[in-house]
Amino acid sequence: MHHLGAGTAAALAAAALVAGAVNAVAGGGSLISFPALLWAGYDPVVANITNAVALLPGYAGGTFGYRPELRGQGTRIRALTAVSVAGAVLGSVLLLAGPASVFSRIVPWLILFACAVLAAQPAIARWLRARNSGTHADHRLPVALLASQLAGAVYGAYFGAGLGVLMLALLGIFVDDGLQRLNALKGLLSLVINLVAVLCFVVTGRVAWTAVAIMAVASLAGGRAGVTLARRLDDRVLRVLVIAFGVAVAIKLLV
Repeated sequence: MHHLGAGTAAALAAAALVAGAVNAVAGGGSLISFPALLWAGYDPVVANITNAVALLPGYAGGTFGYRPELRGQGTRIRALTAVSVAGAVLGSVLLLAGPASVFSRIVPWLILFACAVLAAQPAIARWLRARNSGTHADHRLPVALLASQLAGAVYGAYFGAGLGVLMLALLGIFVDDGLQRLNALKGLLSLVINLVAVLCFVVTGRVAWTAVAIMAVASLAGGRAGVTLARRLDDRVLRVLVIAFGVAVAIKLLV
């Protein structure tokens, strides 16, 4: 049992609050909450598992709010959900069965990859808006989308930071639809991937429940506040801050 002092508990709550808000505004909240768990003394695998469990309420809240945009996407949702479940199980098994030393070694590179995806987000979003101006009925999904979603789900369950940005880009490349509808679909698939991963993780007993209890409530509150904040804060400023923090953490882990 990992004992948390009052100061550490307060720091984890603050990190989860900010992470929930960042996820609601721009994505990339795990780049704040995951390093906070490392700082609190949890080993990387336990920190990653705990982070996934703690941030789940935020994803659920987002999907609930996006229900109108999900209407009429049934065929797409069923196919992509099936692929996401398979990928999430595979990613969870890789994390749990693989040596912790390997995960510890690649964590800094995974963080840098997530930072790069977040940095590319504005350019990706501009390209998607130019390409996807209309709203269209479901068509048969290309095999390339199903394959890339499978790979995305493996990554999402194995590490997860930057997953939302990555998935929105993939959906935008392969699916011809409005950006808000794709964002709603991305949110639902993020929820599915995280839920499957969390179910796999909870069974193993490697969740730091004390940290989850503190962080889950804070991330939910942060998610709600994030929507209000998003309307006032320049998201470029937020993105630069999150990327700078992520790069600093990665460098510290590498050194």
